Amino acid sequence: MSKRAMGKQRAQVRSRKAQQRKAVAKAKAQKIVTLPVIRPDTAGIDIGSMEIFVAVSPHRDAEPVRSFGAFTSDLEAIADWLQACEVRSVAMESTGVYWIPLYQILVDRKLEVCLVNARHFHNVPGRKTDVCDCQWLQYLHAVGLLRGSFRPELTICAMRTLLRHRQNLVEMAAEHVLHMQKAMEQMNVKLTHVISDITGVTGMRIIDAILEGQRDARALAKLRDKRIQADEETIVKSLEGDYRPEHLITLEQSVAGYRFYQKQMTELDQKMEGFSALPVPAPSRCAGAVPLRRLGLRDRHSSDTAHQHTPAARLSCGWGVSHTHVGGRNCCRCRCSLLRSTRG
Repeated sequence: MSKRAMGKQRAQVRSRKAQQRKAVAKAKAQKIVTLPVIRPDTAGIDIGSMEIFVAVSPHRDAEPVRSFGAFTSDLEAIADWLQACEVRSVAMESTGVYWIPLYQILVDRKLEVCLVNARHFHNVPGRKTDVCDCQWLQYLHAVGLLRGSFRPELTICAMRTLLRHRQNLVEMAAEHVLHMQKAMEQMNVKLTHVISDITGVTGMRIIDAILEGQRDARALAKLRDKRIQADEETIVKSLEGDYRPEHLITLEQSVAGYRFYQKQMTELDQKMEGFSALPVPAPSRCAGAVPLRRLGLRDRHSSDTAHQHTPAARLSCGWGVSHTHVGGRNCCRCRCSLLRSTRG
């Protein structure tokens, strides 16, 4: 058999297989049974960065699919239209953070919002036509095939946002610490090898003195805290470096950046008290809580009431014990742990 004939035969085989696949797909499509509508008062929303598509039941409006912008006035118009169509439950699918403003507006309008995981939404079988994502969302929600993602209450969401921002501040401050260490290594100042933390009392005293112009290693060594384990001679040797102007400028800028983020964290900690998701219950309702006197949260001149609004007291009543007494766990870390525990 010639090569030309063999190629023609292979093409015929491929054509028959393609026809068989189409026949099987058509048979499966014919077997699909239309599910009964459980909730006719639903809508589906597909959210993008600058355009939002909304679909309601065809029986609710002559134009069941509409396109809106992403400005606040457009979000309000979406909520108005959904209420005019007597929609009570909305399913939305989105990635990133584009869904948050519309979600909050719909919740404020007393609408039930089902935030759908995009992976679950696209894996539902039976979609055989080129309908819009918002229409498919509305249909799946109407027949009860969608499961909403967990969304904590607004107070916890506010605290979580601030804690995530604080974590970003911590990471940015840590980058400046690395720049400080690099600048000192380039000047052959081995301070990081003789003290455990250059941002502690001893480290910042010595760095500030260096930036003020002090170059005498022995005078710098005398600034060490008494709790430093390294002896004075070792610290003197570590501070005998090659102080170049370009590295001193880098060190100065890195110290300023580190202190800026430390200031930001301090101010944020104070502002987070107004967003606290852990209200202090009455003493009688704080079951199993350790008395504040035993936790060291009051002195002999203060009252328990004054300390009930401190971060440690809030966490004590939230857990029943004071986790801030565990090594390495401050109030911010304990808040993160308690917020995670609320997800269960």
